[in-house]
Amino acid sequence: MTTIHDQSPTGAPTRYAALLAALVLAVAGYQINATMLAPALPDVMHRLHAGSGPAGLSQTLFFLFAAIGQVTIARLSDHVGRRRMLQVTLALLIVGEAVCVLAPNIEVFVLGRILQGTSSAAFTLAYLILHEALSPQRFGRALGVITAVNGGIAGVDAIVGGSVADSVGFRGIFLISLALTVVAVFAVHFAVPAMRVPAAGRMDWPGAILLGLGLTGVLLALNEGGSWGWSSPATLALLVGGVLALVLFGLAQKRAANAIIDLSALASRRVWPLLLTTVFTLAGVFGMLNFTIPLLTETPGAGYGLSATESALLFLTPASALGVIAAPVAGQFAPRIGWLRSVIAGSVGTAAAFVPLVLFPRSPWVTGIALGVLGITYTGYSLTALNGLAVASAPADKPGSLPGINGACFGVGASLGIAVASSVVTSLTAGGPPTAGAFHAALWSSAGFVALALLTTLLIKPSNVNR
Repeated sequence: MTTIHDQSPTGAPTRYAALLAALVLAVAGYQINATMLAPALPDVMHRLHAGSGPAGLSQTLFFLFAAIGQVTIARLSDHVGRRRMLQVTLALLIVGEAVCVLAPNIEVFVLGRILQGTSSAAFTLAYLILHEALSPQRFGRALGVITAVNGGIAGVDAIVGGSVADSVGFRGIFLISLALTVVAVFAVHFAVPAMRVPAAGRMDWPGAILLGLGLTGVLLALNEGGSWGWSSPATLALLVGGVLALVLFGLAQKRAANAIIDLSALASRRVWPLLLTTVFTLAGVFGMLNFTIPLLTETPGAGYGLSATESALLFLTPASALGVIAAPVAGQFAPRIGWLRSVIAGSVGTAAAFVPLVLFPRSPWVTGIALGVLGITYTGYSLTALNGLAVASAPADKPGSLPGINGACFGVGASLGIAVASSVVTSLTAGGPPTAGAFHAALWSSAGFVALALLTTLLIKPSNVNR
């Protein structure tokens, strides 16, 4: 296995910097498709003549397929190699960006978002590459840098996204991300080493398909239930079909020779509370930050009535910028104080930041300060520690399994949170423009997820590895 040691006599600092820069570019190509588009959601709705429901669906499917891509591509990289699969994710991202640039309607736009979402696996692949190439201390610092990108590019992406949306429209955002992704392709080719393939055997494709169908059915039912009706045949068919697929997935995993998910490992209190914490944390923050806040801050009357640029600058940028500072710090100290303790610190801080957010949603000052605190507690500590704990706790014979599942939980949580927030707003507006009450209810639904995350964090069983 290729390893970049801290004390290598020559070339190690240069190789380390090149590797980290290439991986930052790779994950940034995906990430700005999430953060830059957030302030542009109203523009997407206007130019493609879509309501909040279809716009929310595009975000839900983006993060849903991020979940499917994470668990599938990360596990597949155990068989065919990390760098090769990272190159595949970047190719999917380029195609998805091109589709969104040319999208004539919301249906084609949603297809492009699905392809982009799949490339979320770049994050898990980056974590695995760093873990296999670096020493523990250097891994912690690098993990913090990559995680900081997960919260945005120091807030610049949100500002640029808002500005582009105000000036030329949302299509300009995808042109920018397309150019960045092309640069990332070359950087990965030249800077990321080809490492050994850690696992033998064949990929569990039946399991991957059943998992994808199950997650799609359940989350689409949650997203569309508010507009279709919770007892409508379409909603019930999606929900029942999704649950049935997940049940079949569980049965298939027990018999699979090389299961995509080791169900026996999921029964451990070192694993299932960690995965639930990831789901609930992402559901709470993404439902609020990537759906409710952009609509709240940009809607006249019921919200603050700001432009997309003003919304990004005042409310999305502080959290991202503070996260860039806090995440590397968390990555530096987490190996010393323990990944689990860092997870707990992040969960407590994130829950505390939500309290003023849901109590005083009509106050722009309170909202702005609460979001800034979340940049430290959520982007800085929670994201860094959750990823680090998953990598550190993964079994040696399946190193991509737990990080891949945890990465999938990021996508599941994000899509679940947006689906619920979108459904709450849609169901309380009765086809009209969003109301202040609908926004407040959506914030409370996100806060409920964060509270659940705090409870499941306390259930994670410590071990000598992650204590």
